[in-house]
Amino acid sequence: MELYEYIIIAIVMAMDAFAVAICKGVTSKEKYLKTGLVCGIWFGGFQTLMPLIGWIFGVLLMQITWFEVASSYVAFALLLFLGSKMIYESLSREEECGCLQSSNSLAFKTMLVFAIATSIDALAIGVSFSCLNCNIWLGISLIGSVTFVLSFVGSIIGAKIGSKYEKKAELV
Repeated sequence: MELYEYIIIAIVMAMDAFAVAICKGVTSKEKYLKTGLVCGIWFGGFQTLMPLIGWIFGVLLMQITWFEVASSYVAFALLLFLGSKMIYESLSREEECGCLQSSNSLAFKTMLVFAIATSIDALAIGVSFSCLNCNIWLGISLIGSVTFVLSFVGSIIGAKIGSKYEKKAELV
């Protein structure tokens, strides 16, 4: 896999976390730098951890003879599923990030739920990386760091929007 492909995957994987971080910034009562760091660490950390777990799982599956033969098809199916899911979610009108729910907390349980929810698809990317013999260390480094940066920036954008248009932004 080429470097630009890893970068594209990292950006795509970070989009859910970016959207949630904007909502966290809009609704958070904390200082925006604190919110940015908390979102960046939680989301970036989980986006680093989940592909690694998926990759380990994929490496273990590769020990099964038939899976190794089918690994390219499995990787294709996983990536096709994730791409379709992302397209569907982008066209869906449902509120995904929970701005209208009690998401203004940076508490452990709240952030754990959001971090898992935004990184579950990264687990499948990790399995795909193992099937395609990709460089997992480069992949998780880019995915984690891009997610950290975009989550940090997203929460600051949300805080700026929220402080300027607090009532309207929460309604939206």
